[in-house]
Amino acid sequence: MKLKNRLALGLAGALLAAFPAAAQTKWNLPAAYPADNYHTENLVQFSKDVAEGTANKLQITVHPNASLFKAPEIKRAVQTGQAQIGEVLMSLHENEDALFGIDVVPFLATSFEQARKLWDAQKPAIEKKLASQNLMLLYAVPWPPQGIYAKKELNTVEDMKGLKWRAYNVGTSRIADIVGAQPVTIQASELPQALATGVVNSFMSSGATGYDSKVWESLTHFYDTQAWIPKNMIFVNKAAFDGLDKGAQEAILKAAKAAEDRGWKLAVEKTKWYTDQLAAKGMKVEKPSEALAAGFKKVGEQLTGDWLKKAGADGQAVMDAYRKGM
Repeated sequence: MKLKNRLALGLAGALLAAFPAAAQTKWNLPAAYPADNYHTENLVQFSKDVAEGTANKLQITVHPNASLFKAPEIKRAVQTGQAQIGEVLMSLHENEDALFGIDVVPFLATSFEQARKLWDAQKPAIEKKLASQNLMLLYAVPWPPQGIYAKKELNTVEDMKGLKWRAYNVGTSRIADIVGAQPVTIQASELPQALATGVVNSFMSSGATGYDSKVWESLTHFYDTQAWIPKNMIFVNKAAFDGLDKGAQEAILKAAKAAEDRGWKLAVEKTKWYTDQLAAKGMKVEKPSEALAAGFKKVGEQLTGDWLKKAGADGQAVMDAYRKGM
């Protein structure tokens, strides 16, 4: 009898031990930036909030620094179900749809307040586009304002002619074309190596990317042009989301709202910290000269016109909504 009881208890214990494992869902979240970048840290906190909100029934593993998929591959991977959730720089997909690239139109939104208003105007169109691709937008977080890194002094846009310029989206490629630089497509995870080997000697990005890439080891100047404030978007495979119970869905949406608010706050806080770090490492951190700023304003006007032609009526509607809210 005792043996039977022990066997019964053992079986019951085994079933109880197996139940949480069977009930647990595991997701992968590919990301393109280093583990200590604030975007990635925000993703990790988001995943912790989801786990807590679902009593660990849904666990999300963040894969930083393009370790699971390269940056341009992440959106497609989530769309096809190779990963359930992902983060990507929105403007990487401007060739697919111009609406993904409005936040990198130079000098359209140059402060975080303006960037937030632009996102409010842009968001419905992005949600609609992603929904047509079996994706659901969760949230978006900005980068610090964009500046120019170079290995020499830049007083005018003419000084950029011949530079080996890192390009990572349509806008940065077009800037190279306009100023006479040589565009070289380099994603963030590849940038440190490209700088170290001289594949590129200039680029436009945030203080965060410069810091992550230890840019001071290769380049000498950072011009704080505050040209635009790009965003990363975080999205989920719609079928994967629909397959969750209502409680898990609500936990994801709650964690996403917290991550967006936290991410925007972090971007503001980190902006000065990053430029201070660049200066502390020996880089010349300067505002652009009047001539350089004026030259970039003309570049911006040209790129705005280019963007509106590509974006058509939908893009014009987003632009009008943004300007109306200013």
